[in-house]
Amino acid sequence: MADEKATDENATIDNPTDAAAADSDKRIQITKIYLKDFSFESPQTPQVFRIGEWKPKTNLNLRNSHAPIEGDLHEVILTITVEAKEDEKTLFLVELAQAGIFEIAGYDKAEYDAIVGSFCPNILFPYAREAIATAIQKGGFPEFVLQPINFDALYIQSRQQAEAQAAESH
Repeated sequence: MADEKATDENATIDNPTDAAAADSDKRIQITKIYLKDFSFESPQTPQVFRIGEWKPKTNLNLRNSHAPIEGDLHEVILTITVEAKEDEKTLFLVELAQAGIFEIAGYDKAEYDAIVGSFCPNILFPYAREAIATAIQKGGFPEFVLQPINFDALYIQSRQQAEAQAAESH
């Protein structure tokens, strides 16, 4: 009886090992993070610095794209546009494409989509935020703090919109 129990315990212990082995085939690795494209414009300078009270309206636009490179390597690009306007005049415009090469392997399509749609942009965002803040400050404007973005929620929302559009087209 004692031997049977030991065998049963070993069988139970083997299951987590099998699961860990299956998960060990899954991997995400950051290979490279880089600035792919960057633009800063301030068309109203130097007059903009003579404005008494600084209360611009700021618009933020973000996009995420990805493409396979070769094998398990994928390029993910987070594009952020920040525009500050006073009335209808653009005070500054920043466009940035923060990119990364990620090694992604062992995931099914749904997992892969979530990785490139949420996980990778979360990795890239702090780099983009720092570059944007630095450019705006070097452009002579007050400190600009780009608030955190919940890429998980944005990914879920985009999936829901895609499913709704697919349902409408059928």
